[in-house]
Amino acid sequence: MSTALYEADVDPMHLAGMNPHQRYSASLSALFGSVIRNRDLIFQMAKREIVSRYRGSLIGLVWSLFNPLLMLVTYTFVFSAVFKSRWTVEDTGGNATFAIVLFAGMAVYGFFAECVNRAPSLVISNPNYVKRVVFPLEVIPWVATGAGLFHACINVVILVTAQFLLAHQLPWTLILFPVMLLPLILTTVGLAWFLAATGVFMRDIGQVTGVITTMMLFLAPVFYSRSTLPEQYQRWLVLNPLTFSVEAARQTLLWGQVPSLEGLAIYYVVSLGLCWMGFWWFQRTRRGFSDVL
Repeated sequence: MSTALYEADVDPMHLAGMNPHQRYSASLSALFGSVIRNRDLIFQMAKREIVSRYRGSLIGLVWSLFNPLLMLVTYTFVFSAVFKSRWTVEDTGGNATFAIVLFAGMAVYGFFAECVNRAPSLVISNPNYVKRVVFPLEVIPWVATGAGLFHACINVVILVTAQFLLAHQLPWTLILFPVMLLPLILTTVGLAWFLAATGVFMRDIGQVTGVITTMMLFLAPVFYSRSTLPEQYQRWLVLNPLTFSVEAARQTLLWGQVPSLEGLAIYYVVSLGLCWMGFWWFQRTRRGFSDVL
């Protein structure tokens, strides 16, 4: 994200009354209050972020649809025609090919990885917001997450369309998908806050996040079903924040199943805690950003 990209979007009314030397609150009320108070700013910045990504290309925003569609076609050819892979677990209901099931997991992972991998550079790539403008810096991770959600929604539309063409019907549980995705959004924003703040003081962290997210990809049931693993390994996979979301996406969008309500409740509590901790770290360290930058 470049500073010039957002300067036109910053409404001085949003910044009125803000003291650059104030002690920033890290409470839950401050966390959600900031989102509500700056929701229009976040929306406009995320919109400009999405548009700027495709500015200058011949087909513009159509690339956001073409890229995941091409990936889905590639998955279908490679795993169906070349490897002749099958998702052999019983909970598929026999109505989803390996490529569709794989694409569902990759859509969830793609959202998470895009936001987390960019997080360490969110603050250091916008020094003017730190030094020259009294700006609500805590919204920047929300902007990056909003742009990631746009591409995730495109992936979901393609996934649902492919599932309809394959099974000639859609499960009613797809309306539950946003409820299942919200904990991952909270977790992602919390990690983005933590990494964005830490990246100001430790630039090397940006070199590590890509490796970690790749490890998380293979330690989540994206390419395989968790039920095919020995039980002792299944328990470890649950610790990966991607595991529940990947499985919930398949259950709600493809298989017409309602995920475990107990697991969902635990995931909400844990994700809210991670989100709050990331926000707390960002708020506690942000006063030192200007000294480093």
